[in-house]
Amino acid sequence: MSDALTARLAHHQHLAIAVSGGVDSMTLAAFAHRLQMAGIMASVEMIHAVSPAVPPAATERVRARAARDGWRLTVTGTGEFDDARYRDNPVDRCYFCKTNLYDRIRSLTAGANLDDLGDYRPGLLAASERAVVHPYVEAGMDKVAVRALARQLGLDEVAELPAQPCLASRVETGIAIDPTDLAFIDLVETRLAPLAPAGTALRCRVTHAGIAIEVGDEAADREMLAEVADTLCRDHGRHLVGVGAYRRGAMFVHG
Repeated sequence: MSDALTARLAHHQHLAIAVSGGVDSMTLAAFAHRLQMAGIMASVEMIHAVSPAVPPAATERVRARAARDGWRLTVTGTGEFDDARYRDNPVDRCYFCKTNLYDRIRSLTAGANLDDLGDYRPGLLAASERAVVHPYVEAGMDKVAVRALARQLGLDEVAELPAQPCLASRVETGIAIDPTDLAFIDLVETRLAPLAPAGTALRCRVTHAGIAIEVGDEAADREMLAEVADTLCRDHGRHLVGVGAYRRGAMFVHG
């Protein structure tokens, strides 16, 4: 266990943790919950936001772990789809997403708000404006350390998960965020994931040119992925541009 992380979390006796369902936030929530059970912290509550941009599998993962471990969990909407600035999908879309998320958490809780390890810069700006803290960063923990902690905590279902930013991050900047597109992205990634090596980063991108698939493992059978993706695209009236290498980054900007 991380003594540095314990020290950072214990500094806040009342915590509200934004749990997305990924390895960072799930590990942070499980660790903080154990500190509470040990009497090191007074109260910990987990907040999971549901929206068309959150994969249903992530919500199921959070609910299952909360039920298994006895987390105090609130599942809520954040209202980002009521915000035209978010739906317009500008380059700083993450700022408006996080603004809605953190304001909703603040309305539900009295504790310090915690977020996970990584975030695109506009999201970090929204966090700083609302006194949201990032304990992994403060404790000097990188992704490797977080995954190691997840394994120590017995979080086998998340320890090896590839990074999974929200589904809206797959939509090219300037294309309006639409729930139908996000549902299609989730469908394609869910269908293709079993066809790629375990833990492979896989993205279905909605671009001005059409649907682009990105895969992070050179060993993946791109021809097979393209065949399945093309069938899904045609079934849903869409055009497949092709299958290429995964490009790391939370935002997808054209040009």
